[in-house]
Formats: sequence, structure tokens, C-alpha cells
Amino acid sequence: MAPAAPAAGAAVAGRTREVTRLAGLDGIRGLAALFVVLHHCHLLSFPGYPADTGPGWAGWLLYGHFAVVVFIVLSGFSLAVSPARAEWRLGGVRRFLRRRAWRILPPYWAALAMSLVIAWTVVPQPGEGPPTAKSVLVYGLLVQDLFGAPSPNGAFWSIAVEAQLYLVFPIMLLVLRRYGAAVMLGAVTAIVVAIGALAPHVAAVDLFMRLTPQFAALFAAGIVAAGVLAVPRDRDDPRAGRGRARWRAALPWLALAAAVPVPVLIAVNGSVWTVANFFWVDLALGPAVALLLAALATGRPAVLVRLLDLRPLRRLGSFSYSLYLTHAPLVVIVAQLLVAPNVAPGVPAFLVTLAVCVPLTLAVAWAFAAVFELPFQRHRGWAALRAAVRARLARRRA
Repeated sequence: MAPAAPAAGAAVAGRTREVTRLAGLDGIRGLAALFVVLHHCHLLSFPGYPADTGPGWAGWLLYGHFAVVVFIVLSGFSLAVSPARAEWRLGGVRRFLRRRAWRILPPYWAALAMSLVIAWTVVPQPGEGPPTAKSVLVYGLLVQDLFGAPSPNGAFWSIAVEAQLYLVFPIMLLVLRRYGAAVMLGAVTAIVVAIGALAPHVAAVDLFMRLTPQFAALFAAGIVAAGVLAVPRDRDDPRAGRGRARWRAALPWLALAAAVPVPVLIAVNGSVWTVANFFWVDLALGPAVALLLAALATGRPAVLVRLLDLRPLRRLGSFSYSLYLTHAPLVVIVAQLLVAPNVAPGVPAFLVTLAVCVPLTLAVAWAFAAVFELPFQRHRGWAALRAAVRARLARRRA
């Protein structure tokens, strides 16, 4: 998530390990990851991206990039829920970074190893040569957005971006706590907009564009949106309470109003313009995603919350990070080695690719998560993980 290394699907209340799950967020995360899978199936079936060379009914699948927008805003939101409930206090920078590393690095490195083996022995990623020693170093250190190297996995670019946003998350919280949400979000957005405006004219600034700086503003928007769950200081004031209730009731409509301009822009200008202007389109889409997350966190609209919280979507969300990490090499194998030589190009190849890749990538991601992701969610350190493994082995021997 794009994207995307997701934040945990649940928020830790205060400094305890009591878990409070926000209904609907796992569903959004799972659907976004699945959308990226469909996007890559579309790209390999209809060459010519960013031009739309496929059928009109499938044109929406060109925009898998927007799933990364969702991942980034959702990551900022999820990470900020606990601090928002604790007066925007993080509970220790070192502790936060250690937990983030424990959460994202083991599955990422395992997926990197899998992707390297596939790229070296089966087929490399489209448009890329076989990974080199530099690829191993750059992708292993999560600096692929800073240094170029043949990519072993087309989905990995956004993982580096999100990992770097984790480093600035404590700073954003500090600014928010001292100066307020408007100042923090305004400052980050102003810096990002300045970079985007200057980049076409200043070579030194243009170098920053490869870091997708717009995601910093989207991440900040997610953090601010989590404030909807903060305990208000004037909670005993009935008038203030009524005002907050009206504001929360309006959130779904505000999210819809913020979202409408984006598809209009895309429909009017087309896919080539949209891809060339992802920087600005992402910034336009971010507020809608943030407002939607705030609405869902307050249980609105109830019908959508219930749909997103259906058990299959919750389950999909539980291994969405693994799905995002592992799907790209598998889609390439299916599309290039199995479908292309045996199925007519165009719509027939696309439909067969979908029919094979969706269940295949889901099954592989579920198994991958069971080994490399979920154990690191359930256990907070090596000691706890080793104890759990020994206990399971003991039960099997008994």
C-alpha cells in the first residue's frame, strides 16, 4: 500500500495491550490490496500504460496507484488512533519504531527473498532486468525510492515511502500536540505544494519528486482525521457535544463531496493526463479518504460500516499486507508464461489472468501471512515468538 505496508488493523488503547478494533478499516485495507492485484492483471493484459488500451468497462483498473493513496492515509490514521486517545502522546519514539520494524520488516524481507528468487530463476519484472547485488542492498535497506536498481517486485516502491513516513510520524505528532492539527497539516501541505509547484522549474527541487512527497501530506491528513476519536476537553459541555454530533453526522457527506471532483477530472482529462499529474490528483483525493475514515470510525454510514466489516473482508484485511507484498511476481508468471502463449490477447487473456491470479495470489498470501506476518502481529518480540513456537511444537508432540 502502492502500498503499502499497512498499520495494524487495530489500535492499542493508551499504553496497554488492550485492543480496540475499528469496524470497517480492515475491509478497506483488504479491498485496496485486492484492487492492486486487479490493476496489475490489467496492466499485463493491455500494454500501453498510461494510455487506456483496454475495454471501457475495465478502464477503472488503470488506477491502482490510488490504492496506495488509501494505504497511506489509512496508515497515518491507524497509527494516530492511540495517540489521539492519549492527548496525542506517542508513548516513546524508540518503542514506536521498534514495533513498526517488528511489524513490517519480517514479511517484507521474506517477500523480497521470494521475489528475488523468482526474478533470477523464472521471470524478472516487466521492464526490469534481473536484480543485481545493488538491488539486494537497495531494496533490503528500503531505500529504493532514493537509489535506482532493477526491481524484483513492482509493488515494493511504496513500502520504502511508508517506512520513511514512520520516521517523521513522531515529529508530526509533536507539532500537532504543541501547535494544533491545523498548523501541522497546513505546514506539511504547504511544503509539499511548494515542492510540486517549483519542481518543473528548479532541477534541485525536481529531485524530490521521486520521493512522492504528496504522500507526506496524505499521511498527515490521516493523522488529523484520527482526531475524531480524541477525548474532547469540553466533553461535559452539552452545546459543544451537539456541535460535535452534527459534525460527525456530516462526515460521510463531506467525504462524498470531496471525492466527486477526482473522477470528474479523470473523465475529462483521460488516463495519460491523470498519470502525469498523480502528484496533484493524489492531493485532491486525500481529503476524501481522510473524511471517509473519520466517518467510518464514528460508525457512519452504518450500512457501509456493516458491509466493510463482513467476515470475508475482515479476513482479507488480516493478510492484505502479505497480498500486497507477494502478488506482483505471481501475476507476472501467470500473465507472461502461462496466459500469453496460450490465450488470445486482449479481453480473453485478461479474463483468464484474473481467473487464475485472484485465487492464486489470495491463497499464497494467506499461507505467507500465516508464517511471516501474523505471528509478528500476535507476539511483540523474539522471546514471545520463540515461546509460542516451542509451545506449538510441544502440543504436536503430545
